[in-house]
Amino acid sequence: MDNRAQQKSRPDATLWVVATPIGHLGDLSPRAQQVLADVPVIAAEDTRVSQKLLPPRAEPPQWFSLHEHNEAGSIDRLIGRLLEGQDIALVSDAGTPLISDPGYRLVAAAHDHAIQVSPIPGPNAAIAALSAAGLATNRFHFEGFLPAKKSARQTRLRTLAEHVETQIFYVPARDLIPVLEDLCTVFGPERTATVARELTKQFETVHRASLAELKAWCEADPNQQRGEAVVLTAGARPDDTQPMIEPSALAVELAKELPPARAARLLARLSGMDRRDAFARIERLRQT
Repeated sequence: MDNRAQQKSRPDATLWVVATPIGHLGDLSPRAQQVLADVPVIAAEDTRVSQKLLPPRAEPPQWFSLHEHNEAGSIDRLIGRLLEGQDIALVSDAGTPLISDPGYRLVAAAHDHAIQVSPIPGPNAAIAALSAAGLATNRFHFEGFLPAKKSARQTRLRTLAEHVETQIFYVPARDLIPVLEDLCTVFGPERTATVARELTKQFETVHRASLAELKAWCEADPNQQRGEAVVLTAGARPDDTQPMIEPSALAVELAKELPPARAARLLARLSGMDRRDAFARIERLRQT
C-alpha cells in the first residue's frame, strides 16, 4: 500500500495549537475551553500550570510534558498517538505556543506526517503589548528574548539599531534595567519605547517614554523589576542612523595606525566583534 493510501485509511486526528491566558484567566476562549474539555491527550510545557485551566471532565486527559529539554525525544510518542486517531492539544504555560515557547518540532513533524494542525487563537504577549504601546504597528519585528550576556546582547542589538520597524523584545522584569541600559547605549537614550509589564495581571503597567526615562523609571520603582515584561522600541528615523564603517575597512585602518592590542580592542568595541576574533583579524592584516 502506498503512502497516500495509508494516510486515507488511518483515523483522522488533529493537533490543536491552543493559546492560553497570559495572566487573566477570563481570556481563555470558549473554543479553547471546549477543546481542552474534549481532547484525550494534552501536551503542556508545565503540566502543573496547565491543569489549572482544565474545565470539568468526566475523564481526565493523558498529560505529556513537552518543554525545550525533552521536545526532540517526545515527538515520536506524540505523533504515534495522532496516527492512532487521538487528538492532541498543545499548550504552553502562557500565551500562544511556539512564540518563544516549545512546540515547533512537534508541529513540523505533524505536517511531515500529513496530520491536520489547527490553531485555537488567543492571547499573545507580543501582540497584546504592541496594541497598547502607542508605537507604529504597520511594520514590526519580533525578536523575542535577547542573549543573557551583555556583550552578546549589545552585538545583537547593533544588528537591529537601524531597522525602521517597531522592535519587540521579551524581557524578564528582573533584567529590565541592564536591557534598557544596553538599548540606551546602542539605540540611543532618546529613542521612544514602551515597557509593558505583567500584562492582564493585577499589577499590569504599560508606560511609554524615552529609553533613558524608562530606565530611570524602572530604577526608581523596584516593583517594575518583578514578573515578565515586553519592551518595544520605535523604529529608527533617518536622523537616528549614522554612517557605519564596514568592519573590514575599519580593521585595515586600525592595523595601519595602532599597535596590535590597541587596534584589536578598538575594532571589537566599534564593530561588536569578539575581541579574540578582532585580534586575529588585525594580526592577519599585519602579516599581509
